[in-house]
Amino acid sequence: MSTAFADVKVIDTDTHYTEPHDLWTSRAPAAFVDRVPRVVDVDGHPSWTAEGVVLSRATASSVIDHDGNRCRGSGFIEWGFEDAHPAAYDVPTRLGVMDELGIHAQIVYPNITGFGGQKFAQVGDDDLRRLCIRIYNDAMAELQESSGQRMFPMALVPWWDVSECVAEAERCAAMGLRGVNMTSDPQAQSAIADLGDRVWDPLWDACEALALPVHFHIGASQTTMSWYGSSPWPSHGDDQKLAIGSAMMYITNARVLANVIYSGMLERHPKLKVVSVESGIGWIPFVLEALDHQANETAAGTMDYLSLRPSEYFRRQIYACYWFERIDVAHTFELLGPDNVLFETDFPHPTCLYPDSLGYAAQGLAGVAPEVQRKVLQDNAAALYRIPV
Repeated sequence: MSTAFADVKVIDTDTHYTEPHDLWTSRAPAAFVDRVPRVVDVDGHPSWTAEGVVLSRATASSVIDHDGNRCRGSGFIEWGFEDAHPAAYDVPTRLGVMDELGIHAQIVYPNITGFGGQKFAQVGDDDLRRLCIRIYNDAMAELQESSGQRMFPMALVPWWDVSECVAEAERCAAMGLRGVNMTSDPQAQSAIADLGDRVWDPLWDACEALALPVHFHIGASQTTMSWYGSSPWPSHGDDQKLAIGSAMMYITNARVLANVIYSGMLERHPKLKVVSVESGIGWIPFVLEALDHQANETAAGTMDYLSLRPSEYFRRQIYACYWFERIDVAHTFELLGPDNVLFETDFPHPTCLYPDSLGYAAQGLAGVAPEVQRKVLQDNAAALYRIPV
């Protein structure tokens, strides 16, 4: 394993935790045990179900096999827990791998709930969905504690009800969780307004007051998780579809950033922090320049509610996570601002940097000033998530 950045406490800002099969059933009240998400056999395959609805196959969501070898291609899709490395779902094992890789702390996102919790739209009534969210967040608070404050899961919120979102954000902050994970398109699955509507201001008020950054992971809505079937042409094989779909999904966060900025959310909440997760950074300068340009193309007075240019809102309030990019990253850091970039590895998902995450990163950071390297690898995330270093 690489010894690069040995004097830096690297914070990996996008990793995933495969939910144990008893995460919900072991914590649910007796009356709900048969209703919460659980793993059952469906047509010969272990599958996550709730209220008779199949949420997904119960896979390991890992490309690292039991012996620590990296799978290339789509073969991992069929793996169960017995095939994958325990670091995907076991905290002590994960900590051991983090030590081997030189990672001090990780920010953690879910799998079977959808990256923004959007799959709870398929789960029963509001009482059941609310309970599922609470159980997940309780389990994540336990995980954070059991990791010795080295793994920091982002809380899910009941995105179909603004007042409940506020209450859950406040509850999670009280438990020590450091951010909320949001679906980008609640209006696609519920009768609620989109995030640009002022009805959401109470949640942004709460997140601002509680210093909880709001995260938009790629694929955090049903509208952006159809990539495997819709981005590639049908004639491609599974591996080609996975490669095309993964690359195209990064750019879906361009529309999220555009909508967040143009909605006035950041104008009304100048201390609110927003994070674009697993999206990369190379495309962002172009999109910000395009948004700046288009703001000048609108009719007189229509953008008067914004006091800053879109690119200025980005520098003031938005962060973006990068990992595989190595071409002229120093210039990209300069364009975005070195305080606005976070490092991730996406462990243990298909695009992760395993097995030598920091060795890989070091190649792209070779021409970057040491003080900027430290910001990107450690200081920016430490300040955003209040992680002692």
